[in-house]
Amino acid sequence: MVVTLQLRQIDVQPGQCLTLRDISWAEFKAILEELGEHRAARVAYYQGVLEIRMPLPEHEFTKELIGDMVKLVLDELDLDWEPYGSTTFKRPEMSAGVEPDTCFYIQNARQMIGKRRLDLLVDPPPDLAIEIDVTSKTQLSAYVALKVPEIWCYADGKLKVFVLHQQEYIEVETSPIFGKLPVIEGILQFLKLSLTKGSSTARRAFRQWLHEVLTK
Repeated sequence: MVVTLQLRQIDVQPGQCLTLRDISWAEFKAILEELGEHRAARVAYYQGVLEIRMPLPEHEFTKELIGDMVKLVLDELDLDWEPYGSTTFKRPEMSAGVEPDTCFYIQNARQMIGKRRLDLLVDPPPDLAIEIDVTSKTQLSAYVALKVPEIWCYADGKLKVFVLHQQEYIEVETSPIFGKLPVIEGILQFLKLSLTKGSSTARRAFRQWLHEVLTK
């Protein structure tokens, strides 16, 4: 006997991930439509495997703070950028779709100005995607299929940088986007500060640190 459940019957608790298998592309699109755009849950899909993750409150706090610090660096370096947050990026022909915790167009920022609907057959993928907590095999496989060049993964107090190389992600010490600028070390330092002094103080301190580093 086959049992069919509706999404409203499924309760994914914060910090948990629901994995569904043998999901067709049409079913994936229908699930996205039922979930709607204004939701906390994040999805990743690759070749029939669908993951629905419900983030914890601290996950959202960390995502926002890392994203804010990335914006500060980009502005200080006078680099153009376009934020695309947790946009759903899809490649039907690759059976892949993923929603980053947050992401940015940087090298391709000018190309994306004013874009509100994306087609990855025509438009480039985001230049930088950021994931908080666990990054699964399904997520990484989807990112490979979408050809996202750089991913930052934050978990357990560590921020790791991965770059796409020959159809797989390899860990590197520094972000190719920011070169020799010690962005990763700075972000980790002021994330830690935010736990005792608050996010506003951490942002201001990060901005001051960044100014000092750039004027040395």
